[in-house]
Amino acid sequence: MADVTDTPTTPTAPTTQRIPRPGADSRSPEFRLAMGALAGLRRDLFHDAFAYRPLAPMAYDGPVIRRLPAAVRRYAVWTPHAVVAGGALLVLLIGASVYSGALGPVTLVFAAAPAVTVLMTLVRPVLAFWASLASAPFLAVLGGFGGGGPWAPATVAAHLTVLTVVAARTRPRTAFWMWLLTGAYGLFAAAVLGGGYPGDTTALLFVSAVALLVVALAQVRRDAEREVAAQQSVTAVERDRRTLLEERTTIARELHDVVAHHMSVVAIQAEAAPYRVQDPPPELAQAFATIRENAVAALTELRRVLGVVRAEDYEAPDAPQPTLADLDGLLGNVRDAGLEVGLAITGAVRQLPPGVELSAYRITQEALSNALRHAPGASAKVEVAYVLGGLGVRIVNGPARGLRKPAHHPAATGERGLRSPLSDGSGHGLTGMRERVSMLNGEMTTGPTEDGGYEVAVFLPVAKDETV
Repeated sequence: MADVTDTPTTPTAPTTQRIPRPGADSRSPEFRLAMGALAGLRRDLFHDAFAYRPLAPMAYDGPVIRRLPAAVRRYAVWTPHAVVAGGALLVLLIGASVYSGALGPVTLVFAAAPAVTVLMTLVRPVLAFWASLASAPFLAVLGGFGGGGPWAPATVAAHLTVLTVVAARTRPRTAFWMWLLTGAYGLFAAAVLGGGYPGDTTALLFVSAVALLVVALAQVRRDAEREVAAQQSVTAVERDRRTLLEERTTIARELHDVVAHHMSVVAIQAEAAPYRVQDPPPELAQAFATIRENAVAALTELRRVLGVVRAEDYEAPDAPQPTLADLDGLLGNVRDAGLEVGLAITGAVRQLPPGVELSAYRITQEALSNALRHAPGASAKVEVAYVLGGLGVRIVNGPARGLRKPAHHPAATGERGLRSPLSDGSGHGLTGMRERVSMLNGEMTTGPTEDGGYEVAVFLPVAKDETV
């Protein structure tokens, strides 16, 4: 009996076969393009052709309307309606002049029908186009113009006006379809009514093409301006949000230094406390050890959080965060930068929580920096009031009296590394002030003064048990 040996076979690469997906469109791109164009025609000129769309008045805050007196503005907003009504009146006069030799009801209808289609654009623009196109052959034949072409003089003016108004009220694609249908009607009506391809259709198509092109370009520009305005609005919102986040990050970094100092003191005091008591109980020693461990853990977490909010170019300060005791040095820097500033302190001076003193210092610093940038040559005054419920700070500067500092001046640039010593480098002005005040549940008012200067008034509440 012979042995049967299996011969190895070489595996073949699997072949990929594309199976048409059920419902997939296998038609050519040209066919899909044509169907899409026809779908656009149906949406623009057939769907909701009888829709009631009254023409809205112009906006009161438009670039032209807002410059007019209030008594004129209330009537000027109806300018588009007056223009359309004037066009209808012109069409009526053209029709009346043609039929002036035979006055009567029929003549009145022939003269008024084209004008009515123009007025119809005020409320039903798409229907006005169809009415103007459908009435043109009847008015041409019944008026005795059938032998010369498919248009009567009044219908030429009316249809041109209707095309322009409807194009202005819809979209450029609709204007193209209306122009194309007008040309198709001209070819068809010329063949039926005789006269070959009449010159009035050619002239109408040329003039309407120019008018519709101008309207389409105006619409494209208007849409582009709206899109740019919307994008600028979104950009401004994002810029404000980014500024707010940067300010909060700056405040978090500064408060980290304050809190870290206190947590370090707690850890050191908890570690040294058992050695100040002779033969402390084990429970007391364990309690102090737990306090120290928690303080060290909290300090570690604070440093970790600071690492998250630290910017790439952030450098830890070499000195402790400033307090109100450092105001004299700040005012000295301000005076060296060219701003005359005075200081008035009222109330019983006492040591406040570090966060309150740091915020008051930074608010004063930013307000004086703003005065240097925006009110050159002015004088300023800083008032600090220690009251029972907290701390009041008021910074007021007079109007500008000198020329602005050059753009490269440290106090005028607002750039990191180029700012004067009195600035903290944030450059976000009132946003940072409001964030600091809001953090402490305080109140802040800002605004111009009667003499043309500017005032910043802040109140930071401090509870009795928070006073250091």
